[in-house]
Amino acid sequence: MVNPMRGEVEITLDGVPHAARLTLGALAELETQLATGSLVEMAGRFETGRFSAADVIHVIVAGLRGGGWSGTRDDLLCTDVAGGAVAAAQAAAQLLAAAFVVPQ
Repeated sequence: MVNPMRGEVEITLDGVPHAARLTLGALAELETQLATGSLVEMAGRFETGRFSAADVIHVIVAGLRGGGWSGTRDDLLCTDVAGGAVAAAQAAAQLLAAAFVVPQ
């Protein structure tokens, strides 16, 4: 079960649910991988719909790692993500949004 107060999002891989969240380290890694100059620019790509499938994969992998998953990008490419590409893009956007929201 995920904890939204921690910024967690559930992502189901091959029928197994995983908690994903973007840690500060994951966000720093994403800035490099996505070639963005800032966290705001990175989030803006998703807000404006200017993201690619590769962007989604990078965010999902980073989020899964932040949740304790030990897989790699290559592992994710060989995995069935419940809901397909649309659900993966939604999860990536939720992860980014959760990373920038202060819990009340």
